[in-house]
Amino acid sequence: MRESSQDVTVVALLADPDAPTELARRMARVLPARLAEKSGQGRRFDVKVVSEPFTGGTEDLPTLTRRIMDRRRAEHWDIVVALTDLPLHTHGHKLVVELSHEHCWALLSLPSLGGLRFRRRALRAVEETVLSLASQQTTEAGEAPQYRSLGRFVSRLAPIHPGPIGEEETADLRYVVSGPRGYLRVLGGMVRTNQPWRLVPGLSKALAAALATGAIATVNSTLWSLSEALSTPRLVIAMVGSVALMIGWLIVDAHLWHRSKDTSPEERKRTSLYNASTIVTVGIGVVVCYAGLLVINLVWALFILNDKVFASMTRTPLHATEYLTLAWFVASIATVGGALGSGFESDRAIRAAAFSKREQERRRMLEDDD
Repeated sequence: MRESSQDVTVVALLADPDAPTELARRMARVLPARLAEKSGQGRRFDVKVVSEPFTGGTEDLPTLTRRIMDRRRAEHWDIVVALTDLPLHTHGHKLVVELSHEHCWALLSLPSLGGLRFRRRALRAVEETVLSLASQQTTEAGEAPQYRSLGRFVSRLAPIHPGPIGEEETADLRYVVSGPRGYLRVLGGMVRTNQPWRLVPGLSKALAAALATGAIATVNSTLWSLSEALSTPRLVIAMVGSVALMIGWLIVDAHLWHRSKDTSPEERKRTSLYNASTIVTVGIGVVVCYAGLLVINLVWALFILNDKVFASMTRTPLHATEYLTLAWFVASIATVGGALGSGFESDRAIRAAAFSKREQERRRMLEDDD
């Protein structure tokens, strides 16, 4: 373990562009003080953020570790922690973090931290990783080195456990997640990375079609009668059907479904994980759109409808229940109109709205390989 002059340990956060870089810059503001406080012995830390696509063109762990080691040697960093928003796999497990105390580097896959309390978990993971790399020591000649454990990071409630390491690998400590809880944890992290709420402003033409459909449907007297005649279960079916149609149409029309020519079990698991994250990401975005349409249609109905005209057509007084029922039914119809309107969006625009930049680059790379 080498340290810079004046007992200052130089720590580099090597981050993929976009979300990992933004996260690294946030952590760099607080890490030096936190690391100095917890390491003791008067040690100081200088944390640098380096943004570059070190995962570009590959998800192969040996290739990534070689790139990280080469960057550390070239820049003479004491410690380097690489951050990526791509889900990484090793020996049939989903990688959380792996470390090499001998070479003073670590690689952290951010999706494995889950979708909740993400920044706090990421800060804790990087903090514990740096302290572990900085605290290595050799007791006596011939004895194995002792490393600081990642105790606070690997809690009893988290589905994280030590992972297998091959004899030819440079890593000496690895944590992975597995099982249903681990799958859901990584899935939540991938969905959070995609930021599904960006889908709403990203589908401008689809939203315009949905809003136009809703505005026209609200003043249609036939739909007034239909909304009054439909029972709650049927309204629920209409809502679920319209949302499912919108999700399916976006995935199929924009070619968001991931297919792989590799038939290995590990690749099939990776493909299913990517497709699951696509469905959840698009699903959350569409549900948000649906909720927005419901509110807008309700406001429009409150403004435009006349109680006497409505009662003459439906033979039902216009009360709060009638407003809500009509707005609910019209939101379902408008969602179908939005699905048709999304056909005018380019595939690139939909992918930009649905995926993170790194995920878009990964899919473009796969298309180029095909």
